[in-house]
Amino acid sequence: MPRSLSGKLVVALSSRALFDFEHENRLFEQSGDQSYIAHQLANLDVPAALGIAFPLVQKLLRFNSDGQHRTEVVILSRNDPVSGLRVFRSAQQAALGVERGVFTGGRPPFGYLKPLGAHLFLSAHEEDVRGALNEGFPAAQVYFQSLVDAQRHPDELRIAFDGDAVLFSDEAERVFQASGLDAFHAHEVSHAQKPLLPGPFKPLLAALHRLQEATGGSVPMQLRTALVTARSAPAHERAIRTLMEWGIQVDEAMFLGGLEKGPFLKEFEPDFFFDDQITHCESAVVAGPTGHVAAGIMGADHN
Repeated sequence: MPRSLSGKLVVALSSRALFDFEHENRLFEQSGDQSYIAHQLANLDVPAALGIAFPLVQKLLRFNSDGQHRTEVVILSRNDPVSGLRVFRSAQQAALGVERGVFTGGRPPFGYLKPLGAHLFLSAHEEDVRGALNEGFPAAQVYFQSLVDAQRHPDELRIAFDGDAVLFSDEAERVFQASGLDAFHAHEVSHAQKPLLPGPFKPLLAALHRLQEATGGSVPMQLRTALVTARSAPAHERAIRTLMEWGIQVDEAMFLGGLEKGPFLKEFEPDFFFDDQITHCESAVVAGPTGHVAAGIMGADHN
């Protein structure tokens, strides 16, 4: 009988998101694919340095430590299959239980998210991220300048989300951009009882919530989520009521009213933070791994 990933939290990511292959990528850009392949084969037994998403992957897989298969991590890469040998070898050397991968030899790989049933796709390629989002999958482009610290809070996975255009639709953001802050607050107060439509990352938050409820202390890994939004009172109410309507709880909520997000995220210390606005992503990189969500009125047309 074929195996199934149904009911699992599935994260797909490129090899450059999991490991630091920036030197190899520059070699590819400067000298072409044959030099790149030769370099990867020559360094097959040299462990790749840790990438932006390594702490996220390491902690996600620890939710399987009691023998229950709750999470799955899949390499989904534009790499050629030969270069994929070093990706798997580096994962083995890092003691990561990564067993599955798809290597497309330069072709956009996001089409494979559907058969995987992925809840998240992380990539260095903006084109692939946009393609995944257009297909309805949570996806983000990784920021390589992000702080990465795989040693901090080793028994807790922390993930933070922006609200509008990430967890929620960009309905309210469009009002703000078109008519200003006063109109935005008036709109949100008058619609406080009406849940916001889901944004691209609601499926990931829902999957994390299910994982949180399913483990309940049965594994030595906890999960902590946070909503980190530029909203402030009175616009906070609609966001909270939307989460209540969805039956999803977050552990922390920060309504910052336009304050810079970086200092608050530095206190939270996320293993990943997702935002649609470049300015917030650039502020967040000092706090931890950051991904840009190219969605909504502020994210879709910016790079």
